[in-house]
Amino acid sequence: MLPFKHRALLAAMACAPLAHAAEPFASDSPWALGDWNGTRSDLAQQGIDFEFAYVGEIGANLGGGYNNDRSASYSDQYALGARFDFQKLLGWHDARLQLTVANRNGENISNERVGDPRVGTLSSSQEVWGRGSHWRMTQLYYQQAFFDQRLDIKAGRSGEGEDFNSFDCNFQNLTFCGSQVGNWGGIWYNWPITQWALRVKYALTPELFAQIGAYEQNPSNTENTNGFKLSGSGTKGAVLPVELLWKPRIDGQPGEYRVGYYYSTSNANDVLEDSNGQPAVISGAAYRSASSKHGVWLGAMQQVTRHAGDASRGLTLFAMATAHDRKTSKVDHYVSVGAIYKGLFDARPEDDIGLAISEVHVNPAYRKNAALTNMVNGVDDYADPDYLPVQETEYNAELNYGVHFTDWLTVRPNLQFVRHSGGVREVDDAWVAGLKVQATF
Repeated sequence: MLPFKHRALLAAMACAPLAHAAEPFASDSPWALGDWNGTRSDLAQQGIDFEFAYVGEIGANLGGGYNNDRSASYSDQYALGARFDFQKLLGWHDARLQLTVANRNGENISNERVGDPRVGTLSSSQEVWGRGSHWRMTQLYYQQAFFDQRLDIKAGRSGEGEDFNSFDCNFQNLTFCGSQVGNWGGIWYNWPITQWALRVKYALTPELFAQIGAYEQNPSNTENTNGFKLSGSGTKGAVLPVELLWKPRIDGQPGEYRVGYYYSTSNANDVLEDSNGQPAVISGAAYRSASSKHGVWLGAMQQVTRHAGDASRGLTLFAMATAHDRKTSKVDHYVSVGAIYKGLFDARPEDDIGLAISEVHVNPAYRKNAALTNMVNGVDDYADPDYLPVQETEYNAELNYGVHFTDWLTVRPNLQFVRHSGGVREVDDAWVAGLKVQATF
């Protein structure tokens, strides 16, 4: 499924004729600020669509975790964007330009209370937190289609997760939100990080697509001072993803299935051994360098029922999985499954309820390296400040209910359960209460 920001923009375009006279804060308007007395729809007809989106998340620890003291944390993101349809503006057939800047702020309850600060958590109970509190240019790309839109080329600055291993973001826990390769691969940067990129997509059939990409692998793009960096300085190599995407309608109900592979051309360090095959923490030598890094992903989402014959309501099931290079990756695999039911109650046909669980598994070689580090340092007591916690498997679960107050505002209270936060067995299981607010202005 498309990310929330893209769905909101498409909804705005589709509803433009209906919302031409929409007043600010009208419940049936796609925008909180209304149609600007018709100006917004007029601009869209001319080829300029604006986007103003907000996501805010609150996380509060109810019990458990590394620190049982009660607290709450708030984080948010603002996204300002514009899409220019060059077919309308300049007569260029099937061409457009996308520009988006984003700002993130706040703290994360996972860091404040849930995880052991010596190793942190594997996931996050507030997915919108991360990458610093400042503005970034997140999208600046040109997109051109050919051959009746069967071939689609996208070039400029964007992120892998916009096109590859994509997943919607209606949950608040990070393990059920967005591209999961970016969460565990270590070299794949999700929103709001951007890099120079090229993506080529071809429709093999109306339902089956193949795509390939090349993305600059540049760690300096994640630095707080480089939010608007355009130069390629600091580039270490490239991430090359390929993916097959199938979007069938089974019994008239939509589905989306993805299978993909990524390859990094950048050098990566082994998580355990030196160049002689011995544990580096014991030999004292540098960790062995590998010339590449790779991984795979699978994703499936399928609506399986209709509610009282209404195709817009019903049960959708999903599953996601990733697997990563065991020589160079901290996390060797991740799996999640879940369900979303839209329109469960006739009085609230636009609301949805979601339930999901996940497993994040730490590479045994990485785990062994931590245990050897403790042995070399002569510490074996978890309570010792110098002890390096040994990470194994973290489990996350979330139950949420999305209240669709208006076409521009959804509020999603949720309850999360985190077992072995950070994969550390000594950390108490945690309960987190969350609240996610999504709005388009």
